[in-house]
Amino acid sequence: MRHTYSHIDLDERRKIARWRTAGISVDVIAEKLHRHRSTIFRELRRNTFEDGEMPDLNGYYCVMANDMARERRAKLRKLARFSQLRQSVIERIMHGWSPQPIAGRLQLERHPISVSHETIYKFAYSSDGHAIKLWRHLPEHRARRRPRHARRRHGRRFSPNLSK
Repeated sequence: MRHTYSHIDLDERRKIARWRTAGISVDVIAEKLHRHRSTIFRELRRNTFEDGEMPDLNGYYCVMANDMARERRAKLRKLARFSQLRQSVIERIMHGWSPQPIAGRLQLERHPISVSHETIYKFAYSSDGHAIKLWRHLPEHRARRRPRHARRRHGRRFSPNLSK
């Protein structure tokens, strides 16, 4: 039995805030919401409001938590945010580099912003990458990306004469 993951919505955040102010434990909250306890712990850790000037206001507020979560999801990807990094990656791809060596070279050069080869592939196959036809310079020259870990079709591995 496999369950699909769904983000915590505002209604669930209201319940969490109400139950936390009532002093109910995280385990009980998780059980009531039919979520894993680590999900509730993560929600509280990531979306608790902290004010350095007025520590009395620190705490978990449902509307503030919802805004913080929505803001995190709305962030653009690294290659969309940082134009200098994007230009460096595009130039290297155009010179025949594949995404793995690019990511390794950026790490070796101690670039302040790290980027993985997967991020580079996602950028190359995004609408921005398609606009400049970046996929033509990748190793397999495909316009659409194959699913990750997809099996490749192989012909017969051994001839029928050998398997007798």
